[in-house]
Amino acid sequence: MRRFILAHAEARRRAQQAVSEAPDGFVVAIGAATKRRIQEERYHALIDEIAAQSTYAGKRWDRENMKRILVDEFVDAMKQMGTPLRQSGQLIPSENGQRVIQLGVQTRDFTVKEASDFIDFLTAWGAERGVEFSEEATT
Repeated sequence: MRRFILAHAEARRRAQQAVSEAPDGFVVAIGAATKRRIQEERYHALIDEIAAQSTYAGKRWDRENMKRILVDEFVDAMKQMGTPLRQSGQLIPSENGQRVIQLGVQTRDFTVKEASDFIDFLTAWGAERGVEFSEEATT
């Protein structure tokens, strides 16, 4: 399968050529990309401010760890609402049984809707904990 991001004239030309050369019975689909860059920028801004202004389990976490925590909370919230994500995390025991390993959900694989729901979740999560979001994070 070939995939073209229609970002410039050359990409469009190659896509048109691929369509022209495709055998009968092949399918072409054109649609919006998964998760938009603007959504990614927004949820990262929200996560940064949540990490800077709140604690989780009695501790302040850096942005990368807070992101993992919030994604896990989001996955659980979506399951509880009856709208689980396409991908799901999983907890497994380590081989020696001494630890729990989190196999996580990746935000890079979010659909546009999942990214939008994540932004809504982050906004509500932070608001419940008194996080004051900047204009950058909320626009």
